[in-house]
Amino acid sequence: MTDSDATDSPYLVGLNLSGKRVVVFGGGTVAQRRLPLLIGSGALVHVITREATPAVEAMATGEQVTLELRDYRRGDLDGAWYAIACTDEADTNAAIVAEAARSRIFCVRADVARDGTAVTPASADYDGLTLGVLAGGEHRRSAAVRNAVLEALQSGVITDTAHVPHTGVALVGGGPGDPDLITVRGRRLLAYADVVVTDRLAPPELLAELGPHVEVIDASKIPYGRAMAQEAINQALIDRARAGKFVVRLKGGDPYVFGRGYEELEALTEAGIAVTVVPGITSAISVPSAAGVPVTHRGVTHEFVVVSGHVAPDHPDSLVDWDALARLKGTIVLLMAVERIDKFAEVLIRGGRPATTPVLVVQEGTMRTQREVRADLSTIAQRVKDEAIRPPAIVVIGTVAGFSVDSR
Repeated sequence: MTDSDATDSPYLVGLNLSGKRVVVFGGGTVAQRRLPLLIGSGALVHVITREATPAVEAMATGEQVTLELRDYRRGDLDGAWYAIACTDEADTNAAIVAEAARSRIFCVRADVARDGTAVTPASADYDGLTLGVLAGGEHRRSAAVRNAVLEALQSGVITDTAHVPHTGVALVGGGPGDPDLITVRGRRLLAYADVVVTDRLAPPELLAELGPHVEVIDASKIPYGRAMAQEAINQALIDRARAGKFVVRLKGGDPYVFGRGYEELEALTEAGIAVTVVPGITSAISVPSAAGVPVTHRGVTHEFVVVSGHVAPDHPDSLVDWDALARLKGTIVLLMAVERIDKFAEVLIRGGRPATTPVLVVQEGTMRTQREVRADLSTIAQRVKDEAIRPPAIVVIGTVAGFSVDSR
């Protein structure tokens, strides 16, 4: 609270509006921001407005609210428990607040918060907590404090000890490389970890945030180099969890996109270990985006395919129908393919893809060391060799690979 006069300080309270009538006057952008929380509370929301934004109309069409396109009339608050006056007319808002006061209905006045009988806090939900901050009608200040508290909870600076997992394993996708691109939930669980089993492609900066008590197990698989066997990784997860530790299995990208996450889930489930899966941002989409390339674009491509390049096209273990891929007109994203790019380019050209098809290769995407090479199918292998591109890198093949807007 920031009011200097304590007698005027609002009383912060949580209202149970489930099944109760709430009237919102106004259908503009202010109402558009307020309505989702009211809908989420289970309130029976009725909107009265001359005009509504498309988003508010969509809420009415989807039967999330009821909507009347007309002016405010005395008596509109009959049966209401709560009201919000957010029209663009000060006199109308004042009249709504006055009627609400006579009817003993708490009413928020959006244009002049201090003149209402209630104030909407800057709020957020976090893992079962509802945060609310009031700053005497100074909305920017209350929002800034709300955001700071929320970020502190998400990053682990503030720890909600009552909600800390005690045991089990979380399979967490760390995103494409930039530590800021891990999900909020993933970062929070990482802050709770007793043990972290990490991949080579997981953002290493995240490990620097761990406390000195956290055991870190390196489960890196270096291409054509050292590798921790999958069975050994599974056993490490099981053993630590059975010892009463909370274990985070930190992976690059998403656990289920060529990350063996489901294999680990199966092993843990069979061992009776509780597992939480936290999806991550896959490099197949985010890295092209970081290089200014969308994997789809209206009028250009209606599909994109993500393919593992960990085995060559002619390898007996390959499960990919390369001839079918070559016939597609959309985007192909190859992961783990840079060291065999010559073979993939050759088989696609042989299957019918034009040799002039644009190709983009991005090394260490989303990182400050990101490098990009552009060519076409006929020349990309030599370009990759000349530029000494190495893993981790992704390959984008298709018309969109020729786009060149820098989005960083």
